[in-house]
Amino acid sequence: MSSSLGTVSPVRRIKDRAAAAFVWIAFALAVIPLVSVLWTVVAHGIHRLDPTFFNFSMNGIAGRDAGGGAYHAIIGTLEQVAITTVIAVPIAVLTAIYLVEYGGNSRFARVVRFFVDVMTGIPSIVAGLFVLALWLLTFGFQYSGFAGSLALTILMIPTVVRAAEEMLKLVPNDLREASYALGVPRWRTICFVILPTAFTGILTGVMLAVARVMGETAPLLLTIFFTKAINTDPFSGPQGSLPTFIWDQASDPNQNAVNRAWTGALVLIALIMLLNLAARLVARRFRPAGR
Repeated sequence: MSSSLGTVSPVRRIKDRAAAAFVWIAFALAVIPLVSVLWTVVAHGIHRLDPTFFNFSMNGIAGRDAGGGAYHAIIGTLEQVAITTVIAVPIAVLTAIYLVEYGGNSRFARVVRFFVDVMTGIPSIVAGLFVLALWLLTFGFQYSGFAGSLALTILMIPTVVRAAEEMLKLVPNDLREASYALGVPRWRTICFVILPTAFTGILTGVMLAVARVMGETAPLLLTIFFTKAINTDPFSGPQGSLPTFIWDQASDPNQNAVNRAWTGALVLIALIMLLNLAARLVARRFRPAGR
């Protein structure tokens, strides 16, 4: 009896190996395009990865001219994404807290979830058109990095809401019940028990949302306009960004401009990777004990 139980039939062994082979094939099919894109961007962008690219703007530089850089675009992207994150993350996390801790399956909570799902699928240019029509044309504000941040906020909120909601659902109810049994108010339970437990997952969701909005071009063209000069004030006048910089340089037929576009794409990928690495380090540093 024991020998028959311990023996694996050839058919089951073949099925197991076939399933493992399919898993590895699927993994390779997913990795090959990623490696190909990274290799292409690095191979083309490494040539202009020099101090000039990081210390100078494109002000007064034509497409056929050598030199020039993306200093103005890097500063603009960092400021716009920072403003977007400051606005979007509190709104999104508070919305997720309501849906999980207060709303439950109420009618209003279902309506909120429905609109979050709708916002997740809207094209990015729609967000840019909305800010253009409301903020710039209706209210009369000028093109600025802040207007671009408002458009990116619309795109970032639903992603963070979804990620935060799922992470809050994963927090065991035993932790909530134990806190309530000790007489701790709900708001303190949320702040000091639930959010720290879900912090790592929420931070990962935030970084995924940042990675998405950092590469958006269409809403920025409609809201920040375009400039080759350095503008460090996101609340006044057109401001550069890496996506619009890449779009402008790639549309120029001159080889020097195309090289700058590839290097801009490489810098954008590097910034996203650095932000994700920083988020992982922060999440590891503040991970609750015992996890």
